Amino acid sequence: MAVPKKKRSKARGRTSRSINMRLHTPAKSTCPRCGTVKKPHVVCSNCGWYKGRVAYAVK
Repeated sequence: MAVPKKKRSKARGRTSRSINMRLHTPAKSTCPRCGTVKKPHVVCSNCGWYKGRVAYAVK
């Protein structure tokens, strides 16, 4: 079994673990039909279009 040669400090271990806990800002794109900001690969909540067709009717 592998044994570490030197002790790793708490700060060093925690910083390497904290990389996985970073918060990322969600990706954004604009709707080509109405120009509002939306998530990519999602139906536009403003006009109801997705990939050049009506996905659902917005009232």
